[in-house]
Amino acid sequence: MKIANKTILITGSTGGIGQLLCQQLADQGSRLILSCYDEVALQKLQSALGANHVVVAADISSQQGRDKIIAACSDAGGIDAVINLAGILEFTLFESQPANNIERIIAINLTALMILSQGLIPQLRAKPEAAMVNVGSIFGSIGHPGFIAYCASKAGVKCFTEALSRELADTNIHFSYIAPRATQTALNSNQVNALNIELGNASDSPEYVASQIVDVLVHDQSLRFLGWPEKLFVKVNALFPSLVHNALVKNLKTIKQYATQ
Repeated sequence: MKIANKTILITGSTGGIGQLLCQQLADQGSRLILSCYDEVALQKLQSALGANHVVVAADISSQQGRDKIIAACSDAGGIDAVINLAGILEFTLFESQPANNIERIIAINLTALMILSQGLIPQLRAKPEAAMVNVGSIFGSIGHPGFIAYCASKAGVKCFTEALSRELADTNIHFSYIAPRATQTALNSNQVNALNIELGNASDSPEYVASQIVDVLVHDQSLRFLGWPEKLFVKVNALFPSLVHNALVKNLKTIKQYATQ
């Protein structure tokens, strides 16, 4: 997709990746609809990017919030693309994770993304060329201890994108799924950062991840995994899951130590 002069909705636009993604898209001539729940942060981002970009403060986990986002897109003349970036994460052992936290992770990472996408499809269909990019995670393909609800939500995003792309293969909409590995943003708690250091897990800069999202959109790539050896582990886990299982179980004591801090 040529993104110059295209109207693009970005959910989770004020996050660590989101702000840089918005800047990169704006620099390439896109008109943006910036969405998150924090109006103050949105106004600050709009000031940095320019007044021609639209802001919509809304709770994506509520139907009222999703309706507000859809209406803002319609008022802007419809969208050419949506990048579903909004998401939350909690690192804890599943047995002690509060039920409402599990529900909120699924609600924001998966349910909201699906229902918002459903509401936006008519606007995307109305354009000669349209795209949807759903941002998942390596953990959507590799179940990891301490991130059970997050893994489940991102696995759902991956399968949703795959199924929807097949159901709408006879339309003008191109669907993409991109799966970053650990990224250096505030989404990761101190415990997650410490665990990654101890296990030797590499993490990417938010600038790099943002640039990869833009690249997927521009080149109409359907599927992209980020990070080495993580992208290899995805393939190994699909073919020989016991190998990845045994490797993760070897680190279980360390994982549980940080998950219970």
